[in-house]
Amino acid sequence: MKKDDVFVDTNLWIYLYSDKEKGQKIRHLIDESYENIIISTQVLGEFFYAITKKGFKNRKEAEEIVLDLTENFRIAPINKSTVIKAIGLHLRYTYSYWDGLIIASALEKGCKILYSEDLQSGHIIENILKIVNPFKEIGRDRQ
Repeated sequence: MKKDDVFVDTNLWIYLYSDKEKGQKIRHLIDESYENIIISTQVLGEFFYAITKKGFKNRKEAEEIVLDLTENFRIAPINKSTVIKAIGLHLRYTYSYWDGLIIASALEKGCKILYSEDLQSGHIIENILKIVNPFKEIGRDRQ
């Protein structure tokens, strides 16, 4: 049986490449969901910006990581429908527009889980997408 697709938010990729303790937890999550992970073009851009701005990686290292991510995971492009959906999510749920764009990308790709530390863990969007903070008790969040 095929596992459900999952979306991994920017901050978790940053931890994977910058924080040994949190990175181990994220590595396990990624290994567990490897074939089903989706990333958006927004996440790739935010990752590159943040990992270089905070000095965790130089620009060349960050570029290599982004290229590796694009080779290993499915990428969700941001398009007109994603933007319109993000605005609607922002208005309905009061998430920021940028968080709405992450959620809209996950929904458009049919993901069942959005892993994020920044969003409201346990919140279910449109009866489809569950937000899960992997640093909280995962067994409780998946129920």
